[in-house]
Amino acid sequence: MAWQSEAQVVENGPFQPQNGHLWHGDLPLRNRALIVAVTLLLAGAGGARADTGRRLYKWVDEQGVTHYGDRIPPEYAAQEQRVYNGQGVEIERRDAQKSAAQLAAEEQQRLATEAMQNRDRNLLNTYGSLPEIEQLRDQRLALLDVQMKVTNQFLERLNQQLHQIETTVTRFRPYSDNPHAPPMPDQVAEDLVRIRNDIRTQEHNLLEKRKEEQAMRAQFDSDMSRFRELKGLH
Repeated sequence: MAWQSEAQVVENGPFQPQNGHLWHGDLPLRNRALIVAVTLLLAGAGGARADTGRRLYKWVDEQGVTHYGDRIPPEYAAQEQRVYNGQGVEIERRDAQKSAAQLAAEEQQRLATEAMQNRDRNLLNTYGSLPEIEQLRDQRLALLDVQMKVTNQFLERLNQQLHQIETTVTRFRPYSDNPHAPPMPDQVAEDLVRIRNDIRTQEHNLLEKRKEEQAMRAQFDSDMSRFRELKGLH
């Protein structure tokens, strides 16, 4: 395969005549018709260079050395490439092939940009003013507050029931210190397990409601801030 490094191209010049042929470094122009056309163009344009129709490729090896040639070696086919015509003018640039990680990052960025554009469009289509957003925020937070109050009240009743049943079970084995205490009835044991499970469930629900409240406040704050930006408000 014929190729030259950048230093060789600078030293040799873009085109050198050798043995009656035009050469770019060590690349011969064998097409006689093309040589005739170049000769006529040079004569008609006062000696100006003409495009020979040849394509010269430029790439960089793993040592950082720039090379030129009539084709790209296979091991460098995935790198960025630049293509020049016979006059040394860049006519094409080919980007390096992207890795799977780069493609994934670009897709993630595209989706993020698309999501932002959709959000902006929804904000402008849904709200006409900042007070409208604040009003909706207050309504939803108030509803959430009611739900948390109901959950808290339910938890209070469950804890009262638990206290009562825990007092009851102290009369039975294995919770009683009396060696003659009767075994705990199955119904009492089932009630104890059920109430404790209900308490854990409601405590989890209450925790999730509090997280939802925090997330809702943060979302509305973000929406209002973005709405100000889109509307040019201060």
